[in-house]
Amino acid sequence: MGLLDHIGAYFIMLGRVFKKPDRWRTFKISTSREIYDLGVNSFGINAFVSIFMGAVIAIQMYNNLKDSTLPIPNSYIGYVTREVLILEFAPTMISIILAGKVGSYIASSIGTMRVTEQIDALEVMGINPQNYLVLPKVIAAVIFNPLLIILSFFLGLSGGWLAGMVTADWSSLDYISGIQKDFNAYSIFYSLVKTVVFAFVITTVPAYFGYHVRGGSLEVGRASTVSVAWTCILIIILDLLITQIMLT
Repeated sequence: MGLLDHIGAYFIMLGRVFKKPDRWRTFKISTSREIYDLGVNSFGINAFVSIFMGAVIAIQMYNNLKDSTLPIPNSYIGYVTREVLILEFAPTMISIILAGKVGSYIASSIGTMRVTEQIDALEVMGINPQNYLVLPKVIAAVIFNPLLIILSFFLGLSGGWLAGMVTADWSSLDYISGIQKDFNAYSIFYSLVKTVVFAFVITTVPAYFGYHVRGGSLEVGRASTVSVAWTCILIIILDLLITQIMLT
């Protein structure tokens, strides 16, 4: 299949995904399970990466200020850490990390169902497999990923604060005053819009590759790898487009 064929098949799949569920009770149970599998299980890696990256950003900013010939106050460490986390790191980098963790899981699980003919069985029973398998994942990610990103904001800022306490290179007062400096609530809105768009991509693109697997377990692994690669590429492209639309 060529690129245009894949794009067309992807949108055809989306048309079947966003139909009224056949069984609302089953749909609610599936959505709850996906919130746990895709969201709650991602708390650990989200917290670990956010804390350490917040610390790294703050330390790098301190070193840049220290080497500067201009008298820049240490409060800018908190200010820059906040801006980097909100505008780019939390929504984009965490989404790319989730693309690897969540995307590979989605592609491999649906791909395994395809090669073991479980999806064929759903079709025989008159169930829309795209709607049954993919829609709960989309809703779970769109609901829960923004919560992960908000948590990443706070943990990243906490990581920067902890770095200052451990190294004693800047004071808590300077860091906290920098966090409060010139805060613009629109930045949070922009970040959450990106997160919702990325969450949609993280769930639907791997689901597409998993659903169209043909072959055996080897092809499932290849589909998982390709889906993560394409998801990351689309996140970067959409990051540029959304930034151009919302921040210019």
